[in-house]
Amino acid sequence: MHLNEIWQDIVANVQAFDFWGLIAFVSGILAVVYLIKENIWTWPFGIIYTIISLFVFYESRLYGDLLLHIFFLVLNVYGWIHWIKGKEKKQEALPVTRLSLGSGLTYLAVSGLFIYLFAQFLMQLPVWFEGIDAPSLPYWDSATSMLSVTAMWLTARKKLDNWYYWFAIDVLATGIYFYKELYFYSVLYLVYISMAVAGYLAWKKSMHLNPISE
Repeated sequence: MHLNEIWQDIVANVQAFDFWGLIAFVSGILAVVYLIKENIWTWPFGIIYTIISLFVFYESRLYGDLLLHIFFLVLNVYGWIHWIKGKEKKQEALPVTRLSLGSGLTYLAVSGLFIYLFAQFLMQLPVWFEGIDAPSLPYWDSATSMLSVTAMWLTARKKLDNWYYWFAIDVLATGIYFYKELYFYSVLYLVYISMAVAGYLAWKKSMHLNPISE
């Protein structure tokens, strides 16, 4: 596809936004911006984005994504509560910390296991439910989904390591969406890559003020 056709596809997707689609897009961006700033507003905007996504996935009959985003909604609420109540020694904000090497390797291993298991689940859906097409790129799809769960949990715990996962997710998603000719989303996740780098640098600077490990 030529660059002009890619651009036309992106414009068509933007023009197709309805009111709630626009709200979801804006709230999703703001959630990341406030996350980079370690601002508590990241959670309410994340909740808005997730709730709208639930309705979208339900209407689209994307039940796997629906279940995943129910879990994301729970993690958004948990993160909001943890950031508020998890303050230590009367600090203005919950400090950024990082995982120990052992904990980091454990998270990585568990994530890998669930990527494999969820991919197997996705590939079994056409067997269990008649009329469902075979999944496209099941392992890559599973990777972005399961790594997102890990990233969300680490974000809620305010671990610097969450940005490693978000960076990997954004790179994978950029390639997947481009391969599937979903160019608008490919460009969107390309932007998210730069935001993940900015988030990592900002949180790393903040962490140096509170050098605490798990």
